[in-house]
Amino acid sequence: MQTAIATVSLSGTLNEKLEAIAKAHFRGVEMFENDLLSFNGTPVEIRRMIEDLGLRTIAFQPFRDFEGMPEPQRTKAFARAERKFDVMVELGCDLLLVCSNVSPDAVGGIDRAAADFRELGDRAAQRGLRVAFEALAWGRHINDYRDAWEVVRRADHSSVGLVLDTFHILARDIDLRPIRAIPKDRIFLVQIADAPLLDMDYLSWSRHYRCFPAQGDLAIQPFMAALQATEYDGLLSLEIFSDRFRAGSAQRVAIDGQRSLLFMLDELRETTEVEVQGAPQLPPRSPVEAVEFLEFAMDQPSAAALEKVLQGLGFVRAGVHRSKVVTRWRQGDINIVVNCEGEGFAHTFNITHGSSVCAMALRVEDSAATIERALKLLDQPFRQAVGPGELDIPAVRGVGGSLLYFVDGKTELGRLWEVDFESVETSGLEEAGLIRFDHLSQSMEYEEMLTWLLFYTSLLDLRKAPVQDIVDPGGVVHSQAVEDERGAVRLVLNASQSRHTLASRFLDEFFGSGVQQIALATEDIFRTVEKLRASGVELLPIPENYYDDLEARTDLGAAQIDRLRAGNILYDRDGAAEFFQVYTRTLEGGFFFEIVERRGGYRGYGAVNAQIRLAAQAQLTSNPVVLRL
Repeated sequence: MQTAIATVSLSGTLNEKLEAIAKAHFRGVEMFENDLLSFNGTPVEIRRMIEDLGLRTIAFQPFRDFEGMPEPQRTKAFARAERKFDVMVELGCDLLLVCSNVSPDAVGGIDRAAADFRELGDRAAQRGLRVAFEALAWGRHINDYRDAWEVVRRADHSSVGLVLDTFHILARDIDLRPIRAIPKDRIFLVQIADAPLLDMDYLSWSRHYRCFPAQGDLAIQPFMAALQATEYDGLLSLEIFSDRFRAGSAQRVAIDGQRSLLFMLDELRETTEVEVQGAPQLPPRSPVEAVEFLEFAMDQPSAAALEKVLQGLGFVRAGVHRSKVVTRWRQGDINIVVNCEGEGFAHTFNITHGSSVCAMALRVEDSAATIERALKLLDQPFRQAVGPGELDIPAVRGVGGSLLYFVDGKTELGRLWEVDFESVETSGLEEAGLIRFDHLSQSMEYEEMLTWLLFYTSLLDLRKAPVQDIVDPGGVVHSQAVEDERGAVRLVLNASQSRHTLASRFLDEFFGSGVQQIALATEDIFRTVEKLRASGVELLPIPENYYDDLEARTDLGAAQIDRLRAGNILYDRDGAAEFFQVYTRTLEGGFFFEIVERRGGYRGYGAVNAQIRLAAQAQLTSNPVVLRL
């Protein structure tokens, strides 16, 4: 199958859109009429520009309010069509996309519509052109692809075909089985769009909330399985109307689009177990076993202060790099690397963002296969010089320009701490009971959120959790987790359209997206809190009213409530499963630590407590009592 994208999917001028489309390795373009009309040049000049970029125009759209019009509107509709045919010839495009009629003047009837398309087909054929009919979900008389197909079937013209658009079909939850019976040569174009499940009118839903496959909730794979049954091998084109995409980078969105189609076709191959023509073979998504380490980029004074905080949290200095100013801090299975190099990636990152997490390493099943899949999905690779005998750890660019490393246990990468670091004696030092990374929260621009959701789920064997809307004193924060089935790796993506939320203020202070929250797991949060307090760690104070309410709405006893209150510990319950969480105060750089304990298989993140935590953090921001590194 060949991939294309509609110009309406991207922001910018037509020139910028076409360049982004070409750089994302698309070969086909749907020309949206408004982009042509706003271009300061002729269709012939657009054609030349498209061809110079190695692209071709696969469709011109949309042609509206055509079928079923009474006179004199019917005659005028055919006159409009002839004008569009003129433009198409100049563009070098042979397919006109016709949307089902929404005009109140339209007259219903399949035979009437078929007659109109038969005549339109005759006119198109005289010029060597074709027309394709699409049922809009809000069409006046035709809003179901089955009716559109019946119009095409009765028109019985070689220049008249069908458009299948996933949004218009799946938004209305129309039966997909009849697709399997449509002859593949009668399907002229397949348009792909996903969307979140929303309870709203079809037009508004379509115009503002479409997204790429795997970014929404529509049944894209069942649709593709039905399409595959026809042996369709033609064009797959992305047609996305999205406020987010129109506010984002055209180049980033175009790459996301290509990545989404590659991922979609790869999933189709796995589920149908048949070869998908034109789709590259990708290594399977790698299972993720753990977060191997977090790496901080810092200067020496900031590093000394952070290391003091780490010591208070029970971390021990476990190793020093053999050739770099890099230190390993460890507790349980948690590794934190502090990089104070005066040159290289971490140094540059520190100059740009200040004290911050510059890299994360994931332990995967097969690092070589993971990086191969990343490259085929158009993820951006990263390499820097390594010293003699040191490991060259594969990496790609991650959120905010940070790095995402991959290590595994089947190669020398599994001996990272032995090969690259000299160990430091840690016996006799008492830890605080922290055992592993529980989850990491990354704050980002609202327009980026779907990008990184697709990045993680297309590359790694991670699933997306439902979106949570968290109320911050400064606005609403959209939060969505990606996690593996076992809960070994959990990444939470946070974004807000308000510039006054904690997540947005982090972006402003940090000069970009990045890790803001580091959640560490313990098996006994009460013991851990005692250790932290004894070490002088200042915890986020929680209002007394929270515990009064907790006592009223749960069956916890007074002694249990008092114990939570004494430790500033937040509590949540899901059935018999329980969750405990406590926070440090915010550190320089805008990030903070969270300590959590999960009991009974709790899978959430304490969303019910998020508003309380955010309000407490906002209170400290307005009356700064901030723990500085």
